[in-house]
Amino acid sequence: MKYLDDNYYIDRVLNGDVPAYAMLVSKHKNMVFSIALKILNNREDAEEIAQDCFLKVFQALKTFERKSKFSTWLYRIVYNAAISKTRKKRLDLVPMDDYVIQNFSDDEVSQGIGDIDPEEQKEMIEQAMKRLTDDENLLITLFYKGENSIEDISSITGLSMSNVKVRLHRIRKKLHGELAGMMNRALN
Repeated sequence: MKYLDDNYYIDRVLNGDVPAYAMLVSKHKNMVFSIALKILNNREDAEEIAQDCFLKVFQALKTFERKSKFSTWLYRIVYNAAISKTRKKRLDLVPMDDYVIQNFSDDEVSQGIGDIDPEEQKEMIEQAMKRLTDDENLLITLFYKGENSIEDISSITGLSMSNVKVRLHRIRKKLHGELAGMMNRALN
C-alpha cells in the first residue's frame, strides 16, 4: 500500500477524522515493533510497548510541533519506553567482550559474493546480524531498514551524530568481517 505523507494523516486526525490514525499505525507499526523488540528481546513486551506508545502518541498528537519528522518523534517515544521497561525489569546483563574488528576491504568481502546464490547470501546476512549486540542491531535496523538519517537516529537514541556515524562504521566493519569469514568457509 502506498502511504501519503504523515502530516496529511496528522492533519486529518486533528480535524476530527480519528480513523485516519489507523493509517499512521499501519505505516509505522513494523518499525515501532522492531525497535521495541531489539531493545527488549521479548515479543510480548515489545507488542505491549508498541501498543502503549501508539496510544500515548495518539493522545499527545496535538502537542507534536513538527520540528522533526513524525517518525523520528514516534521512534524516540518507543525507544524511551522500551529503555524504561528494561530498567524497571532490572535485567542482569552479562557484558560481552568487544568484538575484535578486522580491517576487511569491501573488495575482500564482495570478492566471492558472485559464487554464492542469493538465498545463501540472505541467510549469511541474517546470521551475521544475529551476532550483533542489541544496540548494534537497532542502529543498523534504523539506518537501513527504517531509512532514517544520522540526524534522526541521533534524535531517536540520544546519541550524538558523530557517535552514530562511528558506531555505524564499526558495525559495518564487524558485519564485513563476519560475512568474509562465512563466505570463506562456504567457498572452501
